[in-house]
Amino acid sequence: MNRSSGAAGFSCPAVAVASTGLRDAVAASLVIASLSLCLIVTLTVLSNKLGAGLPLPA
Repeated sequence: MNRSSGAAGFSCPAVAVASTGLRDAVAASLVIASLSLCLIVTLTVLSNKLGAGLPLPA
């Protein structure tokens, strides 16, 4: 039994799915998201340290 040349699974060359502009936009949004997450964590840590130094109201 012989196989036809088109039945060989994923033999087609790779095709670019996303444009470079879309890829750059996704990368930029990931950078902005990670920076904002770092800022939120930093503010939370500083807030906790400041709150720990304050006396409790009686």
